[in-house]
Amino acid sequence: MTLRTSVKIVLIAAAAAGLSACASAPKDEGPSKTAATETQQWMDKIKVTSAPDEIVLATHATGMSANQGSALEDLVARWLEAEGRELVVTTPNSAGLMAGQVRDRLIALGAPPARVRIVGFNPTGAEDNTIRVGFLRYEAEKLKCGQHWENLTATRNNTAYDNFGCAMAANLAAQVANPEDLIRPRDMTPADTGRRDRVTDLYRKGEVTSSAKDEQANGSISKAIP
Repeated sequence: MTLRTSVKIVLIAAAAAGLSACASAPKDEGPSKTAATETQQWMDKIKVTSAPDEIVLATHATGMSANQGSALEDLVARWLEAEGRELVVTTPNSAGLMAGQVRDRLIALGAPPARVRIVGFNPTGAEDNTIRVGFLRYEAEKLKCGQHWENLTATRNNTAYDNFGCAMAANLAAQVANPEDLIRPRDMTPADTGRRDRVTDLYRKGEVTSSAKDEQANGSISKAIP
């Protein structure tokens, strides 16, 4: 066998191996878009943007002022209306006393303690000696429909028009209470383990684990006079 023949056999084998690899492991091109309906495609075009809604409080050695308390009350009202995730208090490390007052005020106004977070920092200048309190507010951008309507009488191909589904997606973007729901699911609330612990305790004692029968659920066949 000559050198040229050996090289040719090696190249043919390498080509065959490459073709078999392509056939067995196709390139991953991401999720297929062919299964999406025309309406779902418009839903994907809704853009949700976020921007901070915050207030800036001057630090005082004596604590919060009345105006600052009112500003926090307005902020919490906007936070509740927007169904925000958490309130962040960004404070200089030297203003720990006032930062604690701000946190207590937010909780007193209705914010759960687990959703109030304090972030401290070391100020580098006089302008940094302030406390910022805020949250992220989400907004859904409006969709512009009807930009490229084609001939609506051309129905022979039975195909969907380019704007099909745009109006429904635009209405959803305008009416959704919390646009953040369009980009991520909400956090699950903690499970109520009271009933589970009660049933487990009865089971361990060998007692009946079902609920007591309600007397109002008793019934009888009516004996009406014919």
